[in-house]
Amino acid sequence: MSVNTASGISVPQPTGCSQRPILHERGQHEVFCGLTGIMWLHRKIQDAFFLIVGSRTCAHLMQSAAGVMIFAEPRFGTAIMEERDLAGIGDMHDELDAVVEKLLKRRPEIRLLFLVGSCPSEVIKLDLGRAAQRLSQRHNPSVRILNYSGSGIETTFTQGEDNCLASIVPTLPPEPKDAPANLMVVGALSDVVEDQFNRLFEEMGIGPVRFLPARLADDMPPVGENTVFLLAQPFLTETKRALEERGAKHIPAIFPLGAEGTTQWLKAAADVFNVSETTFESVVEKPRERAERAISQHREKLNGKSAFFFPDSQLEIPLARFLYEELGMDTSEVGTPYLNRNILAPDLNRLPDSMRVSEGQDVDRQLDRCRDDNPDIVVCGLGLANPLEVEGLTTKWSIELVFTPIQGYEQAGDLAELFARPLNRRTRLAV
Repeated sequence: MSVNTASGISVPQPTGCSQRPILHERGQHEVFCGLTGIMWLHRKIQDAFFLIVGSRTCAHLMQSAAGVMIFAEPRFGTAIMEERDLAGIGDMHDELDAVVEKLLKRRPEIRLLFLVGSCPSEVIKLDLGRAAQRLSQRHNPSVRILNYSGSGIETTFTQGEDNCLASIVPTLPPEPKDAPANLMVVGALSDVVEDQFNRLFEEMGIGPVRFLPARLADDMPPVGENTVFLLAQPFLTETKRALEERGAKHIPAIFPLGAEGTTQWLKAAADVFNVSETTFESVVEKPRERAERAISQHREKLNGKSAFFFPDSQLEIPLARFLYEELGMDTSEVGTPYLNRNILAPDLNRLPDSMRVSEGQDVDRQLDRCRDDNPDIVVCGLGLANPLEVEGLTTKWSIELVFTPIQGYEQAGDLAELFARPLNRRTRLAV
């Protein structure tokens, strides 16, 4: 099945994934909160500022997690809620207004300001949406002020990016009614990866391609019924929904990890824009060969090895697909915090039926299964990595797979090395 855009472009609909049993886990979970998404978003949107409305704990988390730079002032900060605020003694809105006024006077280059909710601000029901509207009207047009939740209550850390981008979508300019079909790539990518993808699309004759988020607040892409979009990250459920409400159409595709993943992701867009097979192959042939050579340097080390994914970033299923198809690894369990079948069906369909898939987390039960499986490498959060290392298991920090550029052909070898490196370390320590 397919759906046509207003300009007549046909977009395929996702096919249902295999009816494999999914193990649904509900219990204690180990994840970072959504505030940590600011660490890559503040570097991506170069004239934005992220003001966390939270406690000193929130500020300490961001300082320790980000390793705040000495010679450069980061574009995020915390409006610290004191005891009098939590007790309702002070007027939080007046105090927030004063903090914002002081911030904008000190940082006149800010064009987009996010008020980021945290656990404390949400527990006391501080209405940051109303505050953002009020402040945006006051500072319009020089500064646009939006809000989203970065709270860690029942969420995982990559949802911070999803909530941030979803808050931007309603403010995107409408595309002209007579606009030709245009492609949007959705999800924060490092600038070098974005430039690589843009160059490949241009060589295929697809363009101009717009990216969300853009590097500057005033360059955010238009959206409308002639917009089709590829997701570059698998955790953008709310952003996808918001774009579809604006009339945009999603192109289902496996995610651009490794040589095969990147090829299939690009091919999904090429088919929608009627790029000929000859043109497509001529564009991707050499970068795909480079990616395959880079991956082959690590395949011998990883082929036949086993992995276990604890749920953390929502990247787990595309990563398991990469390990299985391109490195010959077996994954005994791939756990993910949330499983959006509509987004992940293309990757999920390529996993073998023998691979156990779990959604959610009950950390004690998963630890028991992990010990029983005794995998060669465990992909997990920081809170579990050190205890598992003490038990003799080799671990990989899942958060490193979010911070590191891993998408695209030129990064395929780096992605494979991220899994080979812990095994190499274990080998050296054993000598």
